[in-house]
Amino acid sequence: MMVSVLLYTQQLANELIQREKRIVTFYADIYKHYLSDVNKNADDFLFLLDRIVPSISFPVIFTDANGNPNRPFSEYTLNIEIDTSLAPDRLKVQEQKLVDLLKTMGETYPPILIKDADGMMLGKIYYTNSALIRQMQLLPYIEIIIVSAFVLIGYIAFSYVRRTEESNVWVGMAKEAAHQLGTPLSSLLGWLEILRLNNDNPSSVQETAKEMENDLHRLNTIANRFSKIGSEPTKRRENISEIVEKVCTYLEKRVPHLGKKVSIDRNLEDDIYVLANGELLEWVFENVLKNGVESIEAQTGLITVNLSKLTKGKVIITLKDNGKGMSGQVRRRIFEPGFTTKKRGWGLGLSLSKRIIERYHDGRIFVKESVIGKGTTFVIELPVIA
Repeated sequence: MMVSVLLYTQQLANELIQREKRIVTFYADIYKHYLSDVNKNADDFLFLLDRIVPSISFPVIFTDANGNPNRPFSEYTLNIEIDTSLAPDRLKVQEQKLVDLLKTMGETYPPILIKDADGMMLGKIYYTNSALIRQMQLLPYIEIIIVSAFVLIGYIAFSYVRRTEESNVWVGMAKEAAHQLGTPLSSLLGWLEILRLNNDNPSSVQETAKEMENDLHRLNTIANRFSKIGSEPTKRRENISEIVEKVCTYLEKRVPHLGKKVSIDRNLEDDIYVLANGELLEWVFENVLKNGVESIEAQTGLITVNLSKLTKGKVIITLKDNGKGMSGQVRRRIFEPGFTTKKRGWGLGLSLSKRIIERYHDGRIFVKESVIGKGTTFVIELPVIA
């Protein structure tokens, strides 16, 4: 588009130049005809000049055959500022200015020669572009400078935003890692306290050791998850119902450590398979369910998980909590990296979940509804395989 504007501007300037050239040529022809006509008619000559001169908007100087400005200067120039009040001794200065201007004009366009019928040189007409044409000729360069300035400002702004986003992502990833590690570490501390209290009960110790082993496996899983972000994960045939059940079971045992009693009711259709990376899908369901748990401000709450197969070859997982809900503004930004409503939040969990579902698994994740004081419903859709 910029090239088109430049070409169009140049075309207009060229058309105006040709128009001015035709006008000054006609002006010169009038003089030629008058000076070479033996039956001179001054009235006709003046009549034509009265018609043509007002249309000349560019500088013109009429000189003698040797190229010297004719006097009086004001009568043999057009659109050139002439000081008629100068004393005779100052006319030389005025003449020198005109001579300098003639040199510049001659470098722009060759003068039009005025000759009589016998070919004798009578004078010359020098002219140059009008102010409008000069401005139009400069316009493309001004446009280039302005556009370049905008491009430069845009590049600087983009670079700043990119650096800021990179910084936020690194900070967010570090906080998200701390958040992910926090749950199993807190659980391990809790199980350790249980061991101290029940060290004389072998069956309790065995059960606690089993749970501690699960949390250690959990830490290893978290490390593997972060290693998969940024690269194409390995996918295989996974039972989505088993993945959801595994996450729900794990969280049910860990939620009491957060000081809440939240039930997770599920209605899961069996034997539905997807092509997926199981560890990353577990991460998604954990993020959504943990958000649901954290949105419940009361000491008790309920999260309902439904999983069913659609006729369109998709599986739909609905996760509904009875937490505090969210406003329309928050709902629109909930998946933006770095956006959070938590005092100590970092805003990466749901944005990572969206990336995992939509980029790695060709699915969808969205907020179906959210009502302040009543709760939020998330929906995840994934393509199924046989």
